[in-house]
Amino acid sequence: MTVTRFLLTAAALLSMLTLPAIGEDSDNDMVRIPAGSYTPLYDKDAASISVSAFYLDRVPVTNGQFLEFVRTHPEWRRSQVKRLFADANYLRHWVGDLDLGPDAGQVAKAPVTNISWFAARAYLKPLGKRLPTTDEWEYAACADATRPDATSAPSFHSRILEWYATPNPEQYPTAESFPENYHGVNGLHGLVWEWVRDFNNATVTGESRGDTTLERNLFCAGGALSSGDPSNYAAFMRYAFRSSLGGNYTVANLGFRGAKSVPEKPANP
Repeated sequence: MTVTRFLLTAAALLSMLTLPAIGEDSDNDMVRIPAGSYTPLYDKDAASISVSAFYLDRVPVTNGQFLEFVRTHPEWRRSQVKRLFADANYLRHWVGDLDLGPDAGQVAKAPVTNISWFAARAYLKPLGKRLPTTDEWEYAACADATRPDATSAPSFHSRILEWYATPNPEQYPTAESFPENYHGVNGLHGLVWEWVRDFNNATVTGESRGDTTLERNLFCAGGALSSGDPSNYAAFMRYAFRSSLGGNYTVANLGFRGAKSVPEKPANP
Protein backbone atom coordinates (compact mmCIF):
# COMPACT_ATOMS: atom_id res chain seq x y z
CA MET A 1 0.00 0.00 0.00
CA THR A 2 1.41 3.38 -0.96
CA VAL A 3 1.81 6.11 1.61
CA THR A 4 -0.89 8.20 -0.10
CA ARG A 5 -3.39 5.33 -0.12
CA PHE A 6 -2.58 4.55 3.51
CA LEU A 7 -3.22 8.16 4.54
CA LEU A 8 -6.50 8.30 2.62
CA THR A 9 -7.65 5.03 4.18
CA ALA A 10 -6.69 6.22 7.67
CA ALA A 11 -8.52 9.51 7.15
CA ALA A 12 -11.65 7.66 6.00
CA LEU A 13 -11.57 5.39 9.05
CA LEU A 14 -11.05 8.35 11.36
CA SER A 15 -14.03 10.16 9.87
CA MET A 16 -16.19 7.09 10.43
CA LEU A 17 -15.09 6.87 14.05
CA THR A 18 -15.92 10.51 14.72
CA LEU A 19 -19.36 10.51 13.12
CA PRO A 20 -22.08 11.13 15.72
CA ALA A 21 -24.01 8.02 16.73
CA ILE A 22 -27.73 7.67 16.11
CA GLY A 23 -29.54 9.91 18.56
CA GLU A 24 -26.40 11.81 19.55
CA ASP A 25 -26.57 15.57 19.91
CA SER A 26 -24.11 17.82 18.11
CA ASP A 27 -23.37 21.52 18.42
CA ASN A 28 -23.77 21.58 14.65
CA ASP A 29 -27.50 21.21 15.32
CA MET A 30 -27.62 24.45 17.30
CA VAL A 31 -28.08 27.92 15.91
CA ARG A 32 -26.83 31.17 17.38
CA ILE A 33 -29.64 33.54 18.29
CA PRO A 34 -28.27 37.10 18.27
CA ALA A 35 -28.72 39.44 21.20
CA GLY A 36 -31.84 41.57 21.09
CA SER A 37 -34.94 42.47 23.04
CA TYR A 38 -38.64 41.77 23.20
CA THR A 39 -41.59 43.05 25.21
CA PRO A 40 -43.08 40.29 27.39
CA LEU A 41 -46.77 39.71 27.60
CA TYR A 42 -47.24 39.26 31.32
CA ASP A 43 -47.37 42.90 32.45
CA LYS A 44 -49.02 45.80 30.66
CA ASP A 45 -46.39 48.11 32.14
CA ALA A 46 -43.49 45.82 31.30
CA ALA A 47 -40.49 47.36 29.64
CA SER A 48 -38.62 45.73 26.81
CA ILE A 49 -36.36 42.93 28.07
CA SER A 50 -32.85 42.52 26.72
CA VAL A 51 -31.82 38.98 25.81
CA SER A 52 -28.16 38.09 25.46
CA ALA A 53 -27.00 36.02 22.52
CA PHE A 54 -27.43 32.29 23.05
CA TYR A 55 -27.43 29.00 21.21
CA LEU A 56 -30.65 27.06 20.66
CA ASP A 57 -31.22 23.59 19.27
CA ARG A 58 -32.48 23.81 15.72
CA VAL A 59 -35.07 21.10 16.42
CA PRO A 60 -36.58 19.57 19.58
CA VAL A 61 -35.06 16.46 21.13
CA THR A 62 -36.48 13.36 19.43
CA ASN A 63 -37.72 10.02 20.75
CA GLY A 64 -34.69 8.38 19.18
CA GLN A 65 -32.28 10.68 20.98
CA PHE A 66 -34.02 10.21 24.30
CA LEU A 67 -34.07 6.44 23.78
CA GLU A 68 -30.27 6.45 23.54
CA PHE A 69 -30.15 8.48 26.75
CA VAL A 70 -32.26 6.02 28.77
CA ARG A 71 -30.21 3.10 27.44
CA THR A 72 -27.20 4.47 29.30
CA HIS A 73 -29.13 6.09 32.16
CA PRO A 74 -31.49 3.34 33.37
CA GLU A 75 -32.71 5.48 36.26
CA TRP A 76 -34.65 7.50 33.66
CA ARG A 77 -36.38 4.50 32.08
CA ARG A 78 -40.14 4.44 32.29
CA SER A 79 -40.29 1.55 34.77
CA GLN A 80 -37.55 2.88 37.03
CA VAL A 81 -37.97 6.65 37.22
CA LYS A 82 -39.00 7.98 40.62
CA ARG A 83 -42.42 9.63 40.77
CA LEU A 84 -40.76 12.63 42.38
CA PHE A 85 -39.20 13.31 38.98
CA ALA A 86 -41.86 12.10 36.53
CA ASP A 87 -45.54 11.25 36.89
CA ALA A 88 -47.32 8.07 35.79
CA ASN A 89 -47.70 9.28 32.18
CA TYR A 90 -43.96 9.52 31.63
CA LEU A 91 -43.09 8.16 28.13
CA ARG A 92 -46.48 6.47 28.00
CA HIS A 93 -46.49 6.56 24.18
CA TRP A 94 -43.55 4.12 24.13
CA VAL A 95 -44.37 0.41 24.15
CA GLY A 96 -41.71 -0.33 26.78
CA ASP A 97 -38.62 1.01 28.48
CA LEU A 98 -36.53 0.60 25.31
CA ASP A 99 -39.24 -0.04 22.73
CA LEU A 100 -40.73 2.71 20.56
CA GLY A 101 -43.28 0.36 19.05
CA PRO A 102 -44.00 -1.06 15.58
CA ASP A 103 -43.46 2.31 13.86
CA ALA A 104 -40.17 2.88 15.67
CA GLY A 105 -38.47 4.36 12.60
CA GLN A 106 -40.98 7.21 12.37
CA VAL A 107 -41.43 7.61 16.10
CA ALA A 108 -37.66 7.95 16.56
CA LYS A 109 -37.60 11.04 14.34
CA ALA A 110 -40.52 12.78 16.05
CA PRO A 111 -40.11 15.04 19.10
CA VAL A 112 -40.18 13.22 22.42
CA THR A 113 -43.18 14.14 24.57
CA ASN A 114 -44.64 12.87 27.85
CA ILE A 115 -41.38 14.07 29.32
CA SER A 116 -40.88 15.86 32.64
CA TRP A 117 -38.87 19.00 33.33
CA PHE A 118 -36.52 16.97 35.51
CA ALA A 119 -35.97 14.39 32.76
CA ALA A 120 -35.32 17.12 30.19
CA ARG A 121 -32.68 18.69 32.43
CA ALA A 122 -31.07 15.30 33.07
CA TYR A 123 -30.83 14.66 29.33
CA LEU A 124 -29.27 18.03 28.56
CA LYS A 125 -26.75 18.24 31.40
CA PRO A 126 -24.21 15.67 30.04
CA LEU A 127 -24.30 17.51 26.72
CA GLY A 128 -23.32 20.79 28.34
CA LYS A 129 -26.73 22.21 27.55
CA ARG A 130 -29.67 23.55 29.52
CA LEU A 131 -33.28 24.44 28.91
CA PRO A 132 -33.85 27.89 27.43
CA THR A 133 -35.22 30.54 29.74
CA THR A 134 -38.70 31.91 29.20
CA ASP A 135 -37.23 35.12 27.80
CA GLU A 136 -34.91 33.25 25.44
CA TRP A 137 -37.68 31.01 24.14
CA GLU A 138 -40.21 33.82 23.70
CA TYR A 139 -37.64 36.05 22.03
CA ALA A 140 -36.66 33.35 19.51
CA ALA A 141 -40.31 32.46 18.96
CA CYS A 142 -41.20 36.04 17.96
CA ALA A 143 -39.72 35.33 14.53
CA ASP A 144 -41.49 34.04 11.48
CA ALA A 145 -39.78 32.89 8.29
CA THR A 146 -38.73 36.36 7.17
CA ARG A 147 -38.78 38.67 10.21
CA PRO A 148 -37.04 38.51 13.59
CA ASP A 149 -40.20 39.96 15.18
CA ALA A 150 -43.52 39.12 13.60
CA THR A 151 -45.65 39.79 16.69
CA SER A 152 -47.29 42.85 15.16
CA ALA A 153 -48.83 40.71 12.39
CA PRO A 154 -52.33 39.36 13.22
CA SER A 155 -51.75 36.45 10.83
CA PHE A 156 -48.79 35.32 12.96
CA HIS A 157 -50.96 34.98 16.06
CA SER A 158 -53.91 33.46 14.23
CA ARG A 159 -51.76 30.62 12.85
CA ILE A 160 -50.52 29.81 16.35
CA LEU A 161 -54.04 29.90 17.80
CA GLU A 162 -55.26 27.64 15.02
CA TRP A 163 -52.60 25.11 16.02
CA TYR A 164 -53.53 25.39 19.70
CA ALA A 165 -57.13 24.51 18.76
CA THR A 166 -56.12 21.43 16.75
CA PRO A 167 -56.28 18.02 18.49
CA ASN A 168 -53.00 16.22 19.04
CA PRO A 169 -52.10 13.90 16.15
CA GLU A 170 -51.61 10.18 16.73
CA GLN A 171 -48.06 10.57 15.41
CA TYR A 172 -46.14 13.84 15.46
CA PRO A 173 -44.30 14.89 12.32
CA THR A 174 -40.61 15.74 12.35
CA ALA A 175 -39.44 19.26 13.09
CA GLU A 176 -37.69 19.33 9.72
CA SER A 177 -41.13 19.26 8.07
CA PHE A 178 -41.67 22.78 9.40
CA PRO A 179 -39.99 25.75 7.72
CA GLU A 180 -37.11 27.45 9.49
CA ASN A 181 -37.85 30.75 11.11
CA TYR A 182 -35.72 33.85 10.62
CA HIS A 183 -33.05 32.50 12.98
CA GLY A 184 -32.89 29.04 11.38
CA VAL A 185 -34.95 27.25 14.07
CA ASN A 186 -37.59 24.67 13.15
CA GLY A 187 -40.90 23.97 14.83
CA LEU A 188 -41.10 26.50 17.66
CA HIS A 189 -44.76 26.88 16.73
CA GLY A 190 -47.05 24.26 15.26
CA LEU A 191 -45.34 21.09 16.52
CA VAL A 192 -45.31 20.64 20.33
CA TRP A 193 -45.22 22.86 23.40
CA GLU A 194 -41.76 23.09 24.95
CA TRP A 195 -40.35 23.22 28.46
CA VAL A 196 -38.42 26.29 29.57
CA ARG A 197 -36.04 26.49 32.51
CA ASP A 198 -38.07 28.95 34.62
CA PHE A 199 -41.51 27.63 33.70
CA ASN A 200 -43.17 27.99 37.10
CA ASN A 201 -42.69 29.64 40.47
CA ALA A 202 -42.74 26.20 42.11
CA THR A 203 -39.65 25.19 40.14
CA VAL A 204 -36.20 25.69 41.59
CA THR A 205 -33.50 27.51 39.67
CA GLY A 206 -30.59 25.87 41.44
CA GLU A 207 -29.88 22.67 43.28
CA SER A 208 -31.79 23.74 46.38
CA ARG A 209 -35.47 22.81 46.38
CA GLY A 210 -36.08 25.80 48.63
CA ASP A 211 -34.89 28.36 46.10
CA THR A 212 -37.23 31.36 46.19
CA THR A 213 -35.32 33.74 43.91
CA LEU A 214 -37.55 33.36 40.86
CA GLU A 215 -39.22 36.29 39.18
CA ARG A 216 -42.82 35.52 40.15
CA ASN A 217 -44.38 38.07 37.83
CA LEU A 218 -43.51 35.73 34.98
CA PHE A 219 -46.07 33.21 36.13
CA CYS A 220 -49.16 35.29 36.75
CA ALA A 221 -52.15 33.81 34.90
CA GLY A 222 -54.65 36.35 36.22
CA GLY A 223 -56.08 37.10 32.80
CA ALA A 224 -55.26 38.42 29.37
CA LEU A 225 -56.58 41.86 30.29
CA SER A 226 -53.61 42.43 32.57
CA SER A 227 -51.14 41.45 29.88
CA GLY A 228 -48.97 43.77 27.88
CA ASP A 229 -50.74 42.94 24.60
CA PRO A 230 -54.29 41.57 25.00
CA SER A 231 -54.40 40.82 21.25
CA ASN A 232 -51.51 38.36 21.67
CA TYR A 233 -53.71 35.70 23.22
CA ALA A 234 -51.44 32.95 21.92
CA ALA A 235 -48.60 34.16 24.14
CA PHE A 236 -50.98 34.51 27.09
CA MET A 237 -52.00 30.86 26.66
CA ARG A 238 -48.35 29.81 26.83
CA TYR A 239 -47.79 31.68 30.09
CA ALA A 240 -51.01 30.26 31.57
CA PHE A 241 -50.05 26.74 30.48
CA ARG A 242 -46.59 27.03 32.00
CA SER A 243 -48.00 28.30 35.29
CA SER A 244 -50.14 25.15 35.57
CA LEU A 245 -47.19 22.75 35.37
CA GLY A 246 -45.13 20.98 38.01
CA GLY A 247 -41.60 19.74 37.48
CA ASN A 248 -42.65 16.08 37.37
CA TYR A 249 -45.63 16.63 35.06
CA THR A 250 -45.68 14.94 31.67
CA VAL A 251 -47.99 16.02 28.86
CA ALA A 252 -48.71 14.34 25.54
CA ASN A 253 -47.81 17.45 23.52
CA LEU A 254 -44.98 18.86 25.66
CA GLY A 255 -41.36 18.33 24.60
CA PHE A 256 -38.12 20.26 24.87
CA ARG A 257 -34.98 21.49 23.13
CA GLY A 258 -31.61 22.53 24.49
CA ALA A 259 -29.89 25.88 24.81
CA LYS A 260 -26.43 27.19 25.68
CA SER A 261 -25.13 30.56 26.75
CA VAL A 262 -22.62 32.28 24.50
CA PRO A 263 -19.34 32.51 26.41
CA GLU A 264 -18.42 36.04 27.34
CA LYS A 265 -15.25 37.37 25.80
CA PRO A 266 -12.53 38.01 28.38
CA ALA A 267 -11.93 41.65 29.16
CA ASN A 268 -8.82 43.20 27.68
CA PRO A 269 -6.00 43.29 30.22
